[in-house]
Amino acid sequence: MCGVCGEIRFDGTEPDVAAVAAMTEAMHPRGPDGAGVFVQGTTALGHRRLSIIDLSTRGAQPMIDTELRLALVFNGCLYNYRQLRTQLQNSGYRFFSTSDSEVVLKAFHHWGSYCVDHFVGMFAFAVTDLDNGSLVLARDRLGIKPLYVAQTSSRLRFASTVPALLRAGDVDRILDPVALHHYLSFHSVVPAPHTIYRGIRKLPAATVRVVMPDGLSADRCYWEPDFSPDPERAGWSTEEWQEALLDSLRTAVYRRMVGDVPVGVLLSGGIDSSVVVALLAEQGQQDLATFSIGFDSAGGESGNEFAYSDLVARTFATDHHRIHIDSARLVPAVPKTVAAMSEPMVSHDCVAFYLLSEEVHKSVKVVQTGQGADEILAGYDWYPPLRHVPREDAADAYARVFVDRSHADVDALLRPEYRVGRDVSHEFLAAHHGAPGASSAVDSALRLDTTVMLVEDPVKRVDTMTMAWGLEARVPFLDHEFVEL
Repeated sequence: MCGVCGEIRFDGTEPDVAAVAAMTEAMHPRGPDGAGVFVQGTTALGHRRLSIIDLSTRGAQPMIDTELRLALVFNGCLYNYRQLRTQLQNSGYRFFSTSDSEVVLKAFHHWGSYCVDHFVGMFAFAVTDLDNGSLVLARDRLGIKPLYVAQTSSRLRFASTVPALLRAGDVDRILDPVALHHYLSFHSVVPAPHTIYRGIRKLPAATVRVVMPDGLSADRCYWEPDFSPDPERAGWSTEEWQEALLDSLRTAVYRRMVGDVPVGVLLSGGIDSSVVVALLAEQGQQDLATFSIGFDSAGGESGNEFAYSDLVARTFATDHHRIHIDSARLVPAVPKTVAAMSEPMVSHDCVAFYLLSEEVHKSVKVVQTGQGADEILAGYDWYPPLRHVPREDAADAYARVFVDRSHADVDALLRPEYRVGRDVSHEFLAAHHGAPGASSAVDSALRLDTTVMLVEDPVKRVDTMTMAWGLEARVPFLDHEFVEL
């Protein structure tokens, strides 16, 4: 887990090393264990390191392979890197480290941009060809790791965070009216490629972008899950589905224990994180560190779920940490939480995750979480009302249960210069719900929530707040094979 950034020039001049160094320093919290900048020709790469796999200097980045003529900055984790390493060694590749980052380099040389099809994990990376000066950017299937881009006619800059791009300067900070409309209407979700700034875009999830030295680029979406029922599983019983889902989740949880440092679990006491703990215990994990957060009670409501998390911790004999956050810490944490954001987010969970991460990072560097279960397994309260809605009415029905404001209400809030002139948010919903590959209103809602809302709200929230404290969060419910199932 790390922070990545860089610049490629299109006008033949040298990259702005000071700007890349500033972006790198701005991401210090994401990678407190080391930093580096590499410059060659028209390209510069920057990296902040959080050491998880191969803690030695051999795993440092930017990673340069002079034999293959490639340079890499990588953020994330390949859970199948050992299997890929063996496969690549059998194909004749020699390794100088035991890191998953080097596996990315070799895999890129072996398969080109199609290497992403072989990866199981969460990632955002950039590879530059030292001979022809091209740059390849890529992001994991479910957008767990972020990647932002600011491009002009003369150069492209990229970074893991928006504040890093702002620190480099020369960015158009005018508000994007389309993004603003989505933010105020679509429950604060701003779909890629938009961000709240007109001059900054985000690489969509499951996308590889090849950028040539002259500025021409091409995108490829390499993963588009089908949300219609699988005919081969049409006759499965409830028990068969339970067994298949648990087996897949068991694999996902096991994969996410990889690393050269201990891995803990954020245990909320809910079903999702409790199942993660149970599956790890089943696989023989000893002294698993679990962490629960609680707040002061207010308005007759309990501020914690310790009763449930304590029960799970006792049942599976975990090394459990109860973290109580005094109410006096909440308001002072709000400005720091906002400062950590790359994009505006409205959920109060942001402050909780920020304070939880602050405490957990004192004990471990990596945690698994139950994030994503509600989107993947239809846990939200807006799915049942869609069960009997005709497919052709899916967009309107979804809007009634999810959208915050009508187009007229959004317009009433904004000055003329920020009005779009049409209901771009409903147009976006209608296009998604109307696309093939989902045969019911619930299926199309799940597709939208899995591929857009999940990426642009809960997943972004967890990555932003955990990485604000150099804490890596892994999400087994977002294992792409589990999602496909």
